[in-house]
Amino acid sequence: MQKNVIEDVFGTKVFNDAVMQEYLPKKTYAALKSTIENGNELAPEIANVVAHAMKEWALNNGATHYTHWFQPMTGVTAEKHDSFLSAESDSRAVLEFSGKELIKGEPDASSFPSGGLRATFEARGYTAWDCTSPAFLREDAIGTVLCIPTAFCSYTGEALDKKTPLLRSMEAISKQAVRILRLFGDEEVSNVRCSVGAEQEYFLIDRGQYLRRDDLIFTGRTLFGSMPPKGQELDDHYFGSIRERQASFMKELNIELWKLGILSKTQHNEVAPAQHEMAPIFDTANIATDHNQLVMETMKKVARRHNLECLLHEKPFAGVNGSGKHDNWSLVTNTGKNLLRPGSAPYDNKQFLLFLSAVIAAVDDHAALLRMSASNPGNDHRLGANEAPPAIISIFLGEQLEDIVEQILATGTATHSNKGEKMDIGVHTIPPIKKDATDRNRTSPFAFTGNKFEFRMVASSMSIADANTVLNATVADVLERMADRLEKAEDFDKAVDELVCETLKEHQKIIFNGNGYSDDWISEAERRGLPNVRTMVDATASLTDEKTIAMFEGQNVFSRTELESRAEINYEAYAKAINIEAKTMVKMASKQYIPSVIGYVTRLAESINSIQGACGDADVSVQTELLKKCSSLLADARKAVLVLKEVNDKANTMDEGKGQAEYYRDVVIPAMADLRNPIDTLEDIVDKTCWPVPAYGDMLFEV
Repeated sequence: MQKNVIEDVFGTKVFNDAVMQEYLPKKTYAALKSTIENGNELAPEIANVVAHAMKEWALNNGATHYTHWFQPMTGVTAEKHDSFLSAESDSRAVLEFSGKELIKGEPDASSFPSGGLRATFEARGYTAWDCTSPAFLREDAIGTVLCIPTAFCSYTGEALDKKTPLLRSMEAISKQAVRILRLFGDEEVSNVRCSVGAEQEYFLIDRGQYLRRDDLIFTGRTLFGSMPPKGQELDDHYFGSIRERQASFMKELNIELWKLGILSKTQHNEVAPAQHEMAPIFDTANIATDHNQLVMETMKKVARRHNLECLLHEKPFAGVNGSGKHDNWSLVTNTGKNLLRPGSAPYDNKQFLLFLSAVIAAVDDHAALLRMSASNPGNDHRLGANEAPPAIISIFLGEQLEDIVEQILATGTATHSNKGEKMDIGVHTIPPIKKDATDRNRTSPFAFTGNKFEFRMVASSMSIADANTVLNATVADVLERMADRLEKAEDFDKAVDELVCETLKEHQKIIFNGNGYSDDWISEAERRGLPNVRTMVDATASLTDEKTIAMFEGQNVFSRTELESRAEINYEAYAKAINIEAKTMVKMASKQYIPSVIGYVTRLAESINSIQGACGDADVSVQTELLKKCSSLLADARKAVLVLKEVNDKANTMDEGKGQAEYYRDVVIPAMADLRNPIDTLEDIVDKTCWPVPAYGDMLFEV
């Protein structure tokens, strides 16, 4: 491989700035850049020129088709391919792509989740070009396709996707942040962007073993499985040497991501066996969201080339750590200033303290909503399991900022701050290193990490769009109230000090720098009045809370109707996911586990009879004890199968919505656990050669 492989391949499949300058006339390029950077409206005639340039670039790179690439509320991406062929001539191929085709597409809106926004007979929906996210080429078995990132809306204008609300929220926070910066005398800034970096955790297992597990195929997680003798207790996998097979996967993954302009930066083994992590460099929120979707898709595709399977489920294996996504969020001006950077004297940095207090207030005001933005059925198994943040939202600030907050709460202002010192580790050949002014807290769901906040609760298989939409909108809402007040102030500096102090006093309950895994924190959080939202079903209620509706409508991010539709989609998605899991468990138990155990106990019984027939006084107590234990567990399993099938069938007769989702949560899931228990116990008893599926040890360690 060439030494400069990154430079050779990076962005080669992206219609990026360099390509635009090469293919577009200067005036067109300037107009498009102005739209991208400042949000100016793009004239239709400009779109025609851009479409022609995009087509020429794509054709020169081997493309035959184009697609509007969008993100419906399924949580994954969608696309419909159209060739560049035109029907104008029957004697030769005519290749065309117009500005109209670039700007607008028309997929079937009724076939995607809409929560009642679209009826089956009302099919029309539109995709609209998001010019702020660059088009790219995707190469696979189908050929080369030009992918155009788009938003997706209904015929009546409601958002049917993840991207449209995110773009709206980005405009909202930019507008309010600029208002605040103007009050601080910054006349240069014209917009503020939320900058996002999403770390992605995942598992890699052998694809042959994956294909022998119906639960992994249909649900993404193991619904049965007994822990092997060794798990993650030795901490030997975390940051350990990467094995050859996985390293080969990572090498190809990096190259594929670099081609797409994705700044893949970090790769390492995670805590659980067979678990790994990839982290990118930060980008603007909507581009980072697009990139994370591509990361997940590319991981799946590259893994299969190596006869591996990439598991993105939040809890694919019980008993070891699950996977999440750390959403690193900050605010950066178009002039390059990070608004969450404390500076050398954070105690005296009024602008930083104001933005910091705004984030604290937003998270406290809408903690349940933020929890909802990280909710899916898989994450319910992960959150609060001493491996991930608890289901209680709190903010970690660290020693330096905690000290400043305490000063402000005590006196109304801060006069000093802790600084990082040099640390001598006692080895003379190693020079002293500078220690940060604050430690990190891995148990915090929302932690300040130097110049950004890390939202560690997001589910590994989810789009990051929801989390960043909520963060942007809620912070924008607080900044708007702050700007309204400060614009009327006679003494601006005094008003800022008072506002910061009042905000911190009102919302200090959300700040917690201790151990989020401790039982004491649960009772302390309850005493503070912080919500402990344990499941996706519970979290979904926050979408239709009047406070939520007022906030989102005030920031022009969601309408009441759009929020109600998303609540319905959440309830339906939860019910459907648990229904699939329950049916898979019934099938596996009935068709695989129970027949295999019957075969085993039959062999035991035959063994007992044979031994007693050959030698009547032989001791067959071991075989008899195993026979009785397995037969008893077999009966328990059969009974649990019947109960699970009964309650799941009942759930399927219920009307879709909140009530059905609650029934799945309260009745079906416990019945699933009752079936898993005897099967997992049997796995530890029955002869391995009789067991019908790969065990945890096979999948986690024999890769």
